[in-house]
Amino acid sequence: MNRTTLSLIAAGSALAAVTAFAAFDGPSASGAAAPEAAANLPVQRTSLLCPAPSISDIAGTSYTSFTPVTQGAASGGKAQLQAAGENSADGTGNSQTGKGSKGSKGGKKTADQPVLTPKAPGTPATGDTSGADAPALIGTADGKFAPGWTVQETTQVAAGTGRGLQGVNCAAADTDFWFPGASTATGRTDYVHLTNPDDSAAVVDIELYGKDGAIKSPLGENQTIPPHASKPILLSTLTDAQQADLTVHVSVRSGRVGASVQALDDKTGGDWLAAAADPAGSLVLPGIPKDATDVRLIAFTPGGDDADLKIRLASPGGLITPAGNETLHVKSGMTTTADLGAVTRGEAGSLVLTPTDQSVPVVAALRVVRGKGDKQETAYIPATAPVGTRATSADNSAKGTTLALSAPTATATVKVTASAGSEGGTATTKTFTIKSGTTEDVPVPVPSGLQGTYALTVETVSGGPVYASRTLSATESGIPGFTIQTLPNDRGMVAVPRTTQDLSVLQK
Repeated sequence: MNRTTLSLIAAGSALAAVTAFAAFDGPSASGAAAPEAAANLPVQRTSLLCPAPSISDIAGTSYTSFTPVTQGAASGGKAQLQAAGENSADGTGNSQTGKGSKGSKGGKKTADQPVLTPKAPGTPATGDTSGADAPALIGTADGKFAPGWTVQETTQVAAGTGRGLQGVNCAAADTDFWFPGASTATGRTDYVHLTNPDDSAAVVDIELYGKDGAIKSPLGENQTIPPHASKPILLSTLTDAQQADLTVHVSVRSGRVGASVQALDDKTGGDWLAAAADPAGSLVLPGIPKDATDVRLIAFTPGGDDADLKIRLASPGGLITPAGNETLHVKSGMTTTADLGAVTRGEAGSLVLTPTDQSVPVVAALRVVRGKGDKQETAYIPATAPVGTRATSADNSAKGTTLALSAPTATATVKVTASAGSEGGTATTKTFTIKSGTTEDVPVPVPSGLQGTYALTVETVSGGPVYASRTLSATESGIPGFTIQTLPNDRGMVAVPRTTQDLSVLQK
């Protein structure tokens, strides 16, 4: 059977279908030497999607944009964030405003005005908005702004449902998302936010899985997200079932979307639940706060086989097994939970899940509570990918930032760089060695003469895979507000094949 191998032009087009782009070396004459190993080059274009931040009229939201300095990046380029159109939270679409159509209200910025103007690589830029009418944002960056571009959305809610600190990294569009840890229980108000960055409509299915398996939800099928629009969908409108722990699966039939879940509780605050890492046999959930008062593991296996997992905590002293929670049996298609209590007991920790026997793909997340009584606050830690070459965290403060690094399988050396401050300050770097099987809350470097907020970049120098998360804390009305973001690779570099062969010839 004859088939045509992709030409370099076609390969570039295929690469343009994802959110990061890079240039290929030009083709050489036919019959030349075999292709060389792929080269890692800075991406040339990337996109990010930020969900609408809050349903509260008393919420205040800050945005922080940061691009790390990347060797070999282009000299020109720009980055921008534009408001997405809106759709009603009940999924009807009746309140769609359209792209950029929200008008001025009370002197606030309109959707046509940028929330912030990104600065040159190496320096964060900040902006803010307030109230319940703040829109979702669609961002694009090219040239020197693209490699590792990161935008953090942080919201403070003083009172009411979801009060406390909520944070999320604006994420790239994709076609498949898993969210273990959502809920439709009494007292919870959970939304799945879907944002379409493209010129054509996206069609999305939302599937819900509870403790007894799949929940019938015809209203979750064929959700249409118009071009350049965002739709928050209240999960309780998709089913009458009240479930304390749900796994939400968002799959895209056509197009692509950004997706995240806003999990709000009447009593214990709330936060964003970012998508978990793709289903895998072994998972790492890094950076459980040392003062966590309650930790709940939520796991789900989407395949046809049950999963048996070994639960271990990577502590500063090594891997330990939580008493009474040595293993977890996850039935196929059913959301399974384990209450781990105050599992960290005053020390930094990361949860490590590995198969006891046969490896079965699993998705997982942690619901973490700090504080007691009426001063509780909640955050989420989804299973995440390792740092890899580099990960980036925006919106850090001199006293409110905790950086957790974990090396579950082999000792690793890590370089952490604090950028210049958004309003002033000089970048600084520290290097840390994380021993095999441990987690450390490392002393975070802070820019000298810091003014404003700053960014952190984490780079793996040598050794095994490193997993990381950043906890941002701020006390509001005596309540210990906090939010946790995992730090997977920032997609600043892309592997580009080098070739000296003409790939446009026909091959058998």
